Amino acid sequence: MNYSDFSFQTLSPELILDSIASTGIRVDSGLTTLNSYENRVYQFMDEDRKRYVVKFYRPHRWNRQQIIEEHKFTQQLFNADIPVIAPLILNNSTLHEHKGYMFAVFPSIGGRQYEIDNIDQFESVAMLLGRMHKIGAEQSFNFRPTIGLEEYLYQPREILLTSHFVPKNIYIDFKSVLEKLIRTIEIHWHNDWRSIRLQADCHAGNILWRDGAIFVDFDDARNGPAIQDLWMLLYGNLQEQRLQLETLLEIYQEFYDFDYMQLALIEPLRAMRMVHHLAWIITRWQDPAFPLAFPWLTDSDFWHQQLKIFDQQIEAIQSPPITLGSMF
Repeated sequence: MNYSDFSFQTLSPELILDSIASTGIRVDSGLTTLNSYENRVYQFMDEDRKRYVVKFYRPHRWNRQQIIEEHKFTQQLFNADIPVIAPLILNNSTLHEHKGYMFAVFPSIGGRQYEIDNIDQFESVAMLLGRMHKIGAEQSFNFRPTIGLEEYLYQPREILLTSHFVPKNIYIDFKSVLEKLIRTIEIHWHNDWRSIRLQADCHAGNILWRDGAIFVDFDDARNGPAIQDLWMLLYGNLQEQRLQLETLLEIYQEFYDFDYMQLALIEPLRAMRMVHHLAWIITRWQDPAFPLAFPWLTDSDFWHQQLKIFDQQIEAIQSPPITLGSMF
């Protein structure tokens, strides 16, 4: 598939309004664009001054079955009183289509940004993740993918090494260190973990605070190891991350048992995210939003720095995994 197929070229304001109207909601305000690189997301008010958010899914990224699986998961969590933003059921469906664009409508929920260094907020997230994973473990996604080397390393390697972004004068060095990183991950990666349904992109930007934590975006939801939803919440040096992880797991395990063998996957998963993220930007480059958001991709200094980052990550993977205190 050509990269340009992943586009929103014909998503005009008129089409957006007509799409919303097809669900039975009458828009009585302008459309406020919300931050989203992968999709197109807008806030609006209806004639009763009630606020909504409409999300148009990027064409050819997820198919209908995959999006509906995401919706069913968030609805299952919502019905279990886990604070997530689930799509509204309109005309007996959560997923709608208008002139080739699939979209969903959500309630607009206000809140503050999650504070990563706030212990009360951190503990709230730990509790919710434990409850979420308990439900996520009840069954697997049938149509969404499972985190693995093909999607996160092998396909991105092909994209990176065939792109024009890597400067010619460091191409050989970049290819060499990328291959070494992949070999290192292969050695330390294992599939001896229970696959559960995950939020899979669990960073601070996808959490709101409103008298408690709220998870706001399940667009990347897929199957995988539980640690995938935990490691991105950690920050600081190794000692700080160890204390954070101990705090998190003490609360998390009141709701769902954690497999400590998964601690060894943190650095491989971090590296896989690095490689996948770079390839993702390249595949979306023809979307006008991406050159504006990621101008450094065309900077040769960035790619020189990337060599050092990959080397550092190889060392991190080869180092002993994080260990916790005796109580764990």
